[in-house]
Amino acid sequence: MSDKAQKISRREQILQALAHMLESNPGQRITTAALAREVGVSEAALYRHFPSKARMFEGLIGFIEETLFSRIKLIGQSDLDGVRQCEQTLTLLLAFVEKNPGMARILTGDALAGETDRLRTRVNQLFERLETQLKQMMREAEPREGLRTRVPAGSAANLMLAAAEGRIRQFVRSEFKRRPTVHWAEQWGALAAALFHMPAS
Repeated sequence: MSDKAQKISRREQILQALAHMLESNPGQRITTAALAREVGVSEAALYRHFPSKARMFEGLIGFIEETLFSRIKLIGQSDLDGVRQCEQTLTLLLAFVEKNPGMARILTGDALAGETDRLRTRVNQLFERLETQLKQMMREAEPREGLRTRVPAGSAANLMLAAAEGRIRQFVRSEFKRRPTVHWAEQWGALAAALFHMPAS
């Protein structure tokens, strides 16, 4: 194995260990000493791969962004109608955090307490980008299929995302017992009926 490949795999190992610790130690702050023990290396070895703990968290945020937005792009390019695109986008977000509880702690900011403001800013930007994607899906569906919202598209996108964020926060607050996808299908049905002028069947 080349030195570069070894370095990449060690970086991934560190990020996986950090994600696992966020999941298995809900509510606790992760120290680099504890992370080094989890990985089985010295703290100095951690810093050879990441100059700071903030960079490790940035690596996980980057993973969240890449995973979500690569799939959301496919949803936006699909033949699904606008309402279904919004539903699938939010369901993707909830299913992702349910499968990756440690990432839910990052998205709620719970894991970032005491860390650099830059990390919270980046998470805020991630949610702003999600909201923009939802708004864009609705706006593109308006001329294409006559989709109309009962409130402005920006307001509708904000409310949809707020509902999903609330589910994620409940998941973290319950220490991952209250799964965010439970009851989501029926809740989405009620939310969509309130937000969209549904065509008569």
